[in-house]
Amino acid sequence: MATFLYRLGRFAFRRRGLVALLWVAVLAVAGGAAASASSPASAAISIPGTEAQKAFEVLAERFPGSSPDGATARVVFQAPGGERITGPENRAAVRDAVAELAAGPQVTQAADPFAAGAVSPDGTIAYSQVGYATTALDLTEESRAALETAAQHARDAGLTVEIGGDALQTVPHTGTTEVIGVLIAAVVLLVTFGSLVAAGLPLLTAVLGVGISVAAITALTGVLELNSTTPILATMIGLAVGIDYALFIVSRYRAELAEGRTPPEAVGRATGTAGSAVVFAGLTVVIALAGLAVVNIPILTKMGLAASGAVVLAVLVALTLIPALLGFAGHRVLPRRQRSGDGAAPGTRPGAGTRWARFVLRRPAAVLLTAVAGLGLIALPAADLQLGLPDDGSQPADTTQRKAYDLIAQGFGPGTNGPLLVTVDARRSDDPRAAAEETAAAVRDLDRVAAVTPATFNQAGDTAMLTVVPAAAPSSAETEELVHAIRAEAESLAGTTGAQVMVTGQTAMAIDVSQKLDDALVPYLALVVGLAFVLLTVVFRSLLVPLKAALGFLLSVVAALGAVVAVFQWGWLAGVFGVEQTGPVMSLMPIFMIGLVFGLAMDYEVFLVTRMREAHVHGESPRQAVVTGFTHGARVVTAAALIMISVFAGFIGSSESMVRMIGFGLAVAVLFDAFVVRMAIVPAVLALLGRAAWWLPRRLDRMLPDVDVEGAGLRHESAAGAPARRPEPVTSRS
Repeated sequence: MATFLYRLGRFAFRRRGLVALLWVAVLAVAGGAAASASSPASAAISIPGTEAQKAFEVLAERFPGSSPDGATARVVFQAPGGERITGPENRAAVRDAVAELAAGPQVTQAADPFAAGAVSPDGTIAYSQVGYATTALDLTEESRAALETAAQHARDAGLTVEIGGDALQTVPHTGTTEVIGVLIAAVVLLVTFGSLVAAGLPLLTAVLGVGISVAAITALTGVLELNSTTPILATMIGLAVGIDYALFIVSRYRAELAEGRTPPEAVGRATGTAGSAVVFAGLTVVIALAGLAVVNIPILTKMGLAASGAVVLAVLVALTLIPALLGFAGHRVLPRRQRSGDGAAPGTRPGAGTRWARFVLRRPAAVLLTAVAGLGLIALPAADLQLGLPDDGSQPADTTQRKAYDLIAQGFGPGTNGPLLVTVDARRSDDPRAAAEETAAAVRDLDRVAAVTPATFNQAGDTAMLTVVPAAAPSSAETEELVHAIRAEAESLAGTTGAQVMVTGQTAMAIDVSQKLDDALVPYLALVVGLAFVLLTVVFRSLLVPLKAALGFLLSVVAALGAVVAVFQWGWLAGVFGVEQTGPVMSLMPIFMIGLVFGLAMDYEVFLVTRMREAHVHGESPRQAVVTGFTHGARVVTAAALIMISVFAGFIGSSESMVRMIGFGLAVAVLFDAFVVRMAIVPAVLALLGRAAWWLPRRLDRMLPDVDVEGAGLRHESAAGAPARRPEPVTSRS
């Protein structure tokens, strides 16, 4: 592989103008396709094979006019202090608002709270359920404006009015915090390289790669019904790995120049060696992200594949566009002092990476125990992990959605914010109405049930829908137990009535998502870790190094989940990270974090340990190889980690709670993995293992392909590769 990439790098160097134009053309084509895309992103979450999804599909089929996937708004009215909402003036104001809501664009219904019984027992609060003919992200600004106008007219009449539901949901957007993350990355690159040109190349290529990725995702949104957060997550991952991959190749190119090689030879060798590490690092990320398909939740599959596409583009850009741009830059990627010959020769005194490696080698057991104990302590909150899907109760306290949620809980009980929908499919029943009534009675007799509405039948009269209000909050354990109790009761009802009874609704969906993710976690881990273990065995020609990498990843991800629980669920340092409302961790978070963190963790493992492996193959002792790897790689890996942390941390300020939580989780995971696992645990373990770290059975060694990540085959590529002399000042294009 190193030989192929060497030739690819030299080709891109020679034909740099053509390569650069081709990438600009790809960006233009992708941008044009995105501009012509008409369908917006989707906010829907489907969970194939679960009871909640099956019941949802029954509702969509049997109640075609109800638009079960359509947007909804819950407009909550509260009477002034000391008054009742049922008073003549307040009643008139509510009914006027409901009439105005019903006349709004895209509205299918607006329920009269007095006719629907949606008035609190104390008579102070009422709500109207508003349904729309389209999804939340398809609502027009005119529809949202009409909703707010009707609410404002009721406020003008003296009522307190708040609005909940997904009708207020908009497409999440990036903001200034993400830009700040990129600016911090630019500063890190400038400090690392000491050259504006060298610092600018990774940023330029990463932005181009992300631009192509996001444009392609936008163009495919209407065809593939991608989730609204998919392009943001692709941006997050694409920026992080795009900058890092380019950073490693530029850094190796500078090292080759410093050894006296010509720019064409330096580009070829940088692409052949660092480029090989980029390929395998990118492959591990792609395996981890694409492996999310085994969970069989479409939103996860699509997000994983989209992010995988962004990673593939980042690898291709690093292997082709970076060598081309280095052809334009020549020696200008070096600091001015090195270009003029005034700088100190590299390696004349040990750097921080070398000194740290020697410190770890002197005390490997102490460093290992301290690092493992520290991560274990941070991971402790993960034992209290509670999962759920975000709802209005997780919104900041000053939003109208959260205020509406609290008013409903105050007036009607917490369960009203998460009603369960029970479908009664009575097509095989002799008496559908009797089956529905018996089902309602059976559910009403269960514990933790606050209310059961009368059955609503479809036009054919063979399917009924019941609304069950739990006595507890949607995310509580009591409500989950109620869902399981109804499903257990459904088995006996099928025998007595002949009807199929199922439970759906957002609360049931959240419970089923959590269960499905729990069931898929072990197979997913086995698949991803197994494939990556095989890949790393091929790269490092070792069994213990990949095993150590996998165990280190587990430490990182569990510690990161512990930090997420502490901040987002417990509220520790919530103000520091802008978390205004604590609650359960999003159900998709653990498995999505596992996929992303595993891929990114393997990046640092490949980049750092590849240099150690290279030194060991070229004759150094195992301990000296660790020092050499840190001498050449620690500074760059540190910069790469700081860049990735900056990019991820920038998304903590996102308006989308899912993106905000993932941004925080990935930032702390990279922090733990890069600076604790890879910088402390890895050298400590390698020091303790000694030569055993690179042991591989001879039979297995003969069976595995030789991918030559170390670049041994490059010795035969060009006689010009031998170190010559320090570069003379260069002012013309190289």
